[in-house]
Amino acid sequence: TKPRLQGEDKVMQPPEDVVAAEGDTVTLDCTFQTTDTSPNLFWYKQEGTSRPQFILSKFHHRYTGKTEDEFKERFSSTLNSTMKSAPLKIQELQLSDSAVYYCALRPTVTGSSRSAH
Repeated sequence: TKPRLQGEDKVMQPPEDVVAAEGDTVTLDCTFQTTDTSPNLFWYKQEGTSRPQFILSKFHHRYTGKTEDEFKERFSSTLNSTMKSAPLKIQELQLSDSAVYYCALRPTVTGSSRSAH
């Protein structure tokens, strides 16, 4: 396999806040660029100054992934390799869902923390 150059992998999330009411369903967009033919996508939740908390992963090559138990009921994502997107859907919004959400593309770190996206 040819080596992938730093900078070929990129994740894009809309910069604006998403405003919604309790009980609503919201979708947080995530699109990506990669030369990897089997991309793996990860979603994290960060509240305040706490460390980011793993929500779920989506693996292209098996069309599988893992969702942490506490998020299984209301959080979901579909990895679309053609559209290069992996939006996060949160149902029945609760006040505790208010946080910063990060979409990450593997490999998130390739030898240098500066190459993390």
